[in-house]
Amino acid sequence: MINWKDHIISDKNILLGKPMIKGTRISSEHLLGLFAQGWSEQQILDNYPTLTGKDLFAVFAYVRACLQDGVLWGGKTS
Repeated sequence: MINWKDHIISDKNILLGKPMIKGTRISSEHLLGLFAQGWSEQQILDNYPTLTGKDLFAVFAYVRACLQDGVLWGGKTS
């Protein structure tokens, strides 16, 4: 399993503190948005050559950790 902490950082002075891929200014939110729009892993890697497949898996590991911690759970869905 990927340790997302090896790939994702947050710096209040960069992107307003949004979680981003270490060594880039590419936010996890942006990458999730690309996946949500239907981009494939290969399309993302082709368009952002500084990223690796492990970086992308780390984004999903990060979101999973947030869900487990209740950070992304808003309660009722109706």
